[in-house]
Amino acid sequence: MASHIVFFYFSIMDMNVVGWFEIPVTDMERAIKFYETVFEVKLDKHQVGPFEMAWFPMVEKGPQAAGSLVKSEGYNPGPGGVLVYFTSTKGDVEDELSRVEEAGGTIIKPRYSIGEHGFAGIIQDTEGNHIAVHSMT
Repeated sequence: MASHIVFFYFSIMDMNVVGWFEIPVTDMERAIKFYETVFEVKLDKHQVGPFEMAWFPMVEKGPQAAGSLVKSEGYNPGPGGVLVYFTSTKGDVEDELSRVEEAGGTIIKPRYSIGEHGFAGIIQDTEGNHIAVHSMT
């Protein structure tokens, strides 16, 4: 398996533990269209050595982690791996869930309560990965 690790050094007291995530894809253009449609963001394509990447928008010193779609040898999309939770851009999981099927994905688990931690929904993207969306309302 290809190994690609991005390191960021910050004091653990100043930042969240997760500094970066990578979502494997087999069809970069299809995956970009899916994520741009569901989350209403613009991904930025880059070729980094053997890695075809599409970076999610990042806010310097903002909360949550930044990440990328990645197409490269050894990156195999599919359910059953790590589950990445995206924060709802409008503050309600239903907003993103409403665009999943039109973007070619599937809702695996509709909006559900996670108690005092808010709400989540689990979806399958166009590459077969399972991801979650989170909001407090």
